[in-house]
Amino acid sequence: KAIARGLIPDSVIDRPKGYFPVPAFKYPQGVFLDFMRGVLDSEACRQRGLFRREMVEKLLAAPMDHTTRLQGAKVWHLALLEYWLQRHVDSL
Repeated sequence: KAIARGLIPDSVIDRPKGYFPVPAFKYPQGVFLDFMRGVLDSEACRQRGLFRREMVEKLLAAPMDHTTRLQGAKVWHLALLEYWLQRHVDSL
């Protein structure tokens, strides 16, 4: 911030941090939903048994019916966790 003072208006430098939606988080459809479905339907996910299959199916069937307090899709959180586990834990 100190470096930017004098170059950028203080109102920009000192403004509160904001939230911007990640498209897949707010609008889980198309390629984003396909990605989530692929991750959550994978053999690795099924064998891990971390999530109840009936809930995963429910979230995938109607992602915008199940949202967080920021109106993001809960299925996005599950898919990201599972994807991270596949990339960083399963490879060990």
